[in-house]
Amino acid sequence: MKIVAVIFDAFGTLVRIQRRTNPFRSLLLEGRKHGRRASAGDLKVLMTQPLSLEVAAEQLRIQVSDARLQQLQTLLDEELDSIAAFPDGLSAVAALQQAGLKIGICSNLAAPYGESVRRLFPTVNATGFSYEVGATKPCPLIYESICADLGVTPGHFFDDTGIAVMIGDSLWCDCYGARAVGINGVHLQRSPDKPMPDLHTFSRLVLDQLG
Repeated sequence: MKIVAVIFDAFGTLVRIQRRTNPFRSLLLEGRKHGRRASAGDLKVLMTQPLSLEVAAEQLRIQVSDARLQQLQTLLDEELDSIAAFPDGLSAVAALQQAGLKIGICSNLAAPYGESVRRLFPTVNATGFSYEVGATKPCPLIYESICADLGVTPGHFFDDTGIAVMIGDSLWCDCYGARAVGINGVHLQRSPDKPMPDLHTFSRLVLDQLG
């Protein structure tokens, strides 16, 4: 079956944060300082709803002063400004698009990070960000959503829509989770001694399959 679409994970795969300030983690710590017990659902709220820092504080009922909230916003802005594309990500996306493949980005992330990814990769055909879809990897919904936007039906290998492949640095989310819904998931390990060490290797393999 012909490959017609390639889906990339974002952080650790296409982009990286060069200066981590962890503003959302600091926000949760603010809640703990004021007696709020952290919940396993906090991360889900942050990842599956389009929340700014201020709205996240309100949604999670975290007491934080205006001054501290501004400090956290400054930390967030610094982290967002430090997001950069991996060079092999830029070249891989360009080469695959030139070959006529549709490109998607599927990622678990909080809302403020989405525009940074889109700014670095403005030509992709679709994005499936958890805060927009309302689900995080490895929930099937997020893979199905990005495939729908790309015009590919995951798990249908015998129709005329073609198939999608996905690559990312999370074995569970980008490899096993993708495979569970019928997407060919590939595990990226950025180390020269690994089977898939970079996106140059990956894009060459995809292009070789296209002939």
